[in-house]
Amino acid sequence: QVQLVESGGGSAQSGGSLRLSCKVSRRFGSSNCMGWFRRTPEKEREGVATISWDDSTDYADSVKGRFIISRDHTKNTLYLDMNNLEPQDTGIYYCAATDTGVKKVVVTSSPSLFAYWGKGALVIVSS
Repeated sequence: QVQLVESGGGSAQSGGSLRLSCKVSRRFGSSNCMGWFRRTPEKEREGVATISWDDSTDYADSVKGRFIISRDHTKNTLYLDMNNLEPQDTGIYYCAATDTGVKKVVVTSSPSLFAYWGKGALVIVSS
């Protein structure tokens, strides 16, 4: 059973930064795609950032230039560096991973492609 556990959520002022981490319970190779999604008061679920098997990345327009997705295979960990935070970034952030075989994902990919999900981390940005 694969488990994903997010950490690093919390509160920040507008313009501040936070780093989310997602620890995967077993070794994930580059053949697994991963992503960050969020639930906000405005949207039930929104793709925020994704990273594919070749480490190519994709971002929602609302976070482009502010957020960076990355991963460390040696630590089985996915990261989301969130900079210049805005109150609209407030929400619950979920990390997700595909099964082996899915080579490419983007933020508009169907959530059903992601077989594994974390329980979420709350991010609150105040103005």
